[in-house]
Amino acid sequence: MSVAGTYDCVTKSPMGDQKSTVTIVPNDDGTEFTGTNQGAMGAMELEDGKIDGNKLTWTMNMTVPMPMKLEGEATVEGDQLTGEVNAGAFGKMAMTGQRQG
Repeated sequence: MSVAGTYDCVTKSPMGDQKSTVTIVPNDDGTEFTGTNQGAMGAMELEDGKIDGNKLTWTMNMTVPMPMKLEGEATVEGDQLTGEVNAGAFGKMAMTGQRQG
């Protein structure tokens, strides 16, 4: 099953649960992806997206409420996405998602 899709996600951040919509768009050979993470504080591009089977890794450059590079990793099982976002000094934050449609 492809990891492609749009996921309704929740990230457990120090500021409480952050809801977002994450879109994953694999490249032609299925080894890399692009996408976005759209939330209440705006959108972030998913950069350096890599696909290894059903495992995803990526980075995001957050600007609000402060500039910070975030590192994400997740596994897609069926329509479920589970993983975490590493926010540097703020530690790792659990992330879960459900594929839309």
